[in-house]
Amino acid sequence: MNTKIAFLAISLFALSIANCQETNAPKYGKGLFNLIGQDSTWSMKISARMQFLGTSTWAENSKNESNLLVRRARLKFDGFAFSPKLTYKLELGLSNRDISGASVYTNNSPRYILDAVIKWNFYENFVLWVGQTKLPGNRERVISSSSLQLVDRSLLNSRFTIDRDMGLQLRHHFILFNKFIVREILSFAQGEGRNITTGNLGGHEYTGRVELLPFGNFSSKGDYFGSDLKRERSPKLSIGTSYDFNNNAVKTRSNQGSYMLTDIGFYETNISTLFVDAMFKYNGFSMMAEYADRDASQPYAKNSDGSLTGDEVQVGHGINLQSGYLFKNNWEISGRYTNIKLDKDITGKNPENQYTLGISKYIVGHNLKVQSDISHLQIKDDHNELMFRLQCELHF
Repeated sequence: MNTKIAFLAISLFALSIANCQETNAPKYGKGLFNLIGQDSTWSMKISARMQFLGTSTWAENSKNESNLLVRRARLKFDGFAFSPKLTYKLELGLSNRDISGASVYTNNSPRYILDAVIKWNFYENFVLWVGQTKLPGNRERVISSSSLQLVDRSLLNSRFTIDRDMGLQLRHHFILFNKFIVREILSFAQGEGRNITTGNLGGHEYTGRVELLPFGNFSSKGDYFGSDLKRERSPKLSIGTSYDFNNNAVKTRSNQGSYMLTDIGFYETNISTLFVDAMFKYNGFSMMAEYADRDASQPYAKNSDGSLTGDEVQVGHGINLQSGYLFKNNWEISGRYTNIKLDKDITGKNPENQYTLGISKYIVGHNLKVQSDISHLQIKDDHNELMFRLQCELHF
């Protein structure tokens, strides 16, 4: 299967070169090739990235555990087709961590496709997205894993994110007054995550998001990458809130987590998730804050006779605060605090606090960097854990 995917990618690349008007080799970090069709009715930028991660973990009353792996290895194709108003993005994951999760729900196949989406700017500031991509949920999730301030995302993201799904998104923005920008997003999705082949098992998922940028746009879309690499000359702030409703959800974390199986099929319950977040940047200083809250109408999965299956919706709330300062030599010191409080009466899980201190060296921005962090995890009435990570990102 890996050989077939590699062959397909190489074939697409070869065909593109054979039919293009010009083949440019842009500067580092701007893609491997920029292709334009002979009649200028299409374009394609081809990018690749690799992420190498080393982790060492110490838990109380346990042996040290370490791991070295290719955390992410991806190919990305994006451009326009027929008209610059019709753009697309295709992103494939090749590392084991990227494609894991094969099951009967994905036709027992690796989950190669991360994003496969077209975007149609059909009228003024209205853009329609169709396909599989990230839902407009928490900010930290929408930020690319190549553009994070610390080695990886927080515990809040892993517990509450709604990640990717298949469906439609309608996006719009307008200027309220002066530089004050308002963005709105409405999303309709299948509600069971990415690469699902079994069809819709429960209801559908509905998401809405609003963002307010009172001081105008960030430089180079800086509200969606970590660190103030552009050293904003004036304060920039983005405040966002998302509400997600998954009707008759069949998974423990809305469209994520495991399926809730019963003696007669799938357990269904309505799950709602609220996100509130903010990003601030100014002159090398950056700060991001997020809050998440999840609830369910009937959190306990039950069989037809009313007995509990042992599955339950992961309801609760969390907060994530992180900040950093980028020095003029492109070294950055950053820190993060995360608190997770799942409903113990339902989930049986104790509150978690995690403290993270990170250091990064940006050689060519996020496209070539080395990052390291150390985290202390405290679980109430349970063990503590210390984790050290070192990661290198190479992005063409």
